[in-house]
Amino acid sequence: MLRRTYDWTMELAARPHAMFWLFVIAFAESSFFPIPPDVLIIPMVLAAPTRAWRIVAVATAGSVLGGLAGYGIGYFLFEALGQPILDFYGYAAKFDRFQEWYREWGGWIVFAGGFSPVPYKVITIASGSVNLDLVTFTVVSLVSRCGRFLIVAALLWKFGPPIRAFIERWLGPLTLAFVVLLVLGFVMLKYLA
Repeated sequence: MLRRTYDWTMELAARPHAMFWLFVIAFAESSFFPIPPDVLIIPMVLAAPTRAWRIVAVATAGSVLGGLAGYGIGYFLFEALGQPILDFYGYAAKFDRFQEWYREWGGWIVFAGGFSPVPYKVITIASGSVNLDLVTFTVVSLVSRCGRFLIVAALLWKFGPPIRAFIERWLGPLTLAFVVLLVLGFVMLKYLA
């Protein structure tokens, strides 16, 4: 099923209304959909490099608004919708630990989740369920999601098709390593300075 969904998403990138579908996919991915918007961003930027920054803007807007929907699911409908979504993705058991982390590192968790391969919907739903400050959530989501999409688009814009395989293979692990190093740096500054 996941492969069919991926193939369907790739087909959307070639359609005339691809920007609309990019917005919809980015919105849905931030609250419940399993396929990240990168699968549309990559072919769209390769097909029209001059539109790369507009593509990033559309993906960011969709993702942040979808993140707010995910936040709403966690805040208003956690028992009815949030818990089943976390169960479906196998994150329910880890959720208690997430709540503890949110009390101290909420903004940083959203930042890391916006860049990392962790499903962003888990971050958005968790943020709402623990009542993370909405302004912090929104600003950090905007920065991290835009940053992630900018990295993908900039690499494609600069290097074209040869970078596609590299991005699809290594973007998740490399951005996760970057975020871990960044967070470790701030932890060191907080406790060693």
